Amino acid sequence: MGIPALFDLTGKVAVITGSSRGIGKAIAHRMAEHGANVVVSSRKLEACEAAVAEINAAVGRDAAIAIPANISVKEELQALISGATAKLGKVDILVCNAASNPYFGPMAEIADDQFTKILHNNIVSNHWLIQMAAPQMVERKDGAIIVISSIGGLKASTMIGAYNISKAADLQLVRNYAAEYGPANVRVNAICPGLIKTDFAKALWDNPEILKQATAHSTLQRIGEPDEIAGMAVFLAAKAGGFTSGQGFVIDGGATVV
Repeated sequence: MGIPALFDLTGKVAVITGSSRGIGKAIAHRMAEHGANVVVSSRKLEACEAAVAEINAAVGRDAAIAIPANISVKEELQALISGATAKLGKVDILVCNAASNPYFGPMAEIADDQFTKILHNNIVSNHWLIQMAAPQMVERKDGAIIVISSIGGLKASTMIGAYNISKAADLQLVRNYAAEYGPANVRVNAICPGLIKTDFAKALWDNPEILKQATAHSTLQRIGEPDEIAGMAVFLAAKAGGFTSGQGFVIDGGATVV
């Protein structure tokens, strides 16, 4: 049985940051499953190669390659985009998923270097990646850029306030670039996950009591799985999402509606 045309990514090349685990790996896996060739990227080569082996075994072809990069280093991000283009011929899809949150506590007590790291890695690095990947998309008059934001960008927090600021800025980054690149048929969108079972969010789900509190006020009253974010990424990258741009899609189990 073939892939329905609306969701077929055959022949597309996707670069996905932070994709050796969690949401990023789920997106890489599902995009490969839908026909794309994917570049798995995170800081450590070994972790990237492990994810590549897992994805290729699952889809039964050499769909994934590894190019490590630290999102805080501009030269490494340029090497990621240049390497993907050299090895796979182009970049059709960019998923800015990697992020940092080195501080958990009230904003009144955050250190300057912690605040700066959050803003740099979660906003500026995404801006750099888009600047690097978009020109070839503009030239081809086709491309999809997806930024993984968060429901944290839509509400206040007394514990991850700086992170939420960065995720709110990502939503504006998406709107701005959607306006700039829209005339060239390059779509730019964000996904805003709620609480997802990843290592990144482990502090919020590893403890059963904290997890119960965190999910009690959502309509589904449970934590999400990385795969439940991946489907939206496939939609936005595929023909199905061809008329969708400048949007932030909330996938949170109903946490923001009650």
